[in-house]
Formats: sequence, C-alpha cells, structure tokens
Amino acid sequence: MATSSKKKPGRVLLRRLGFGVGGVAVLWFAIEGGEYGTRDLWSQSGRKAKLDAQVEQLKLDVDSLQKELLSLRTDDARLERVAREKFGMVKGDKELLYRLGTAPVAPTDSATKPTGKP
Repeated sequence: MATSSKKKPGRVLLRRLGFGVGGVAVLWFAIEGGEYGTRDLWSQSGRKAKLDAQVEQLKLDVDSLQKELLSLRTDDARLERVAREKFGMVKGDKELLYRLGTAPVAPTDSATKPTGKP
C-alpha cells in the first residue's frame, strides 16, 4: 500500500500544467472576455474622440447659424439682400422682373377659332 499512496511524477506535472493553463484562461477571460474587452474599450475611445470632434463642429455650426438669424432679424438691408439672392424677390416699382420661357397657351374654343376663310 505504501507504493500506491505515492503520486507519479508525470501526473503531478500534468496536473500543474492543467492548473496553469486554466489560470491563464481565467486571467485572459477577465481581461479580454465579456461584453467590454480591452480591444472594445480601445475602439470605443477612438470612436468617442471622433464623436467629440463632430460635436464641437456642430456647436460651431449652430453658433454661426444663431448669429446669422440674429443678423437677419435686426438688419433689414441684409434681410432684403438675402431675399433677393435666394428667392429672386424684387423691390417695389423701381425694378422690373423678366421671366424667360414660353408664353402660356390659352385654351381655344371652337366658337372663337378662325375658320381660315375670308
């Protein structure tokens, strides 16, 4: 019985190797596994930086649009110029508006249609 109670050296080495591999697997899963692994966190930080830059650009756009709106509300000459440029509006009796294109054709009636005979 004394010989059977001793552990074989190959089994001990195999058990230690198994525990070592299991420990490494647990450590890897703790660092990299799960929903937010290390690579995911790095990619999210890069995405966050891009979104922060977009937010800053949008803030600048909103600020310039608010200044434009204030300018249009307070400066009548600017409002008139924008209306002329964007919407083709004209100023009172001092200007004429010319439209180029085909003249509208009035519907003809058989009673008013010329017969072609004199």
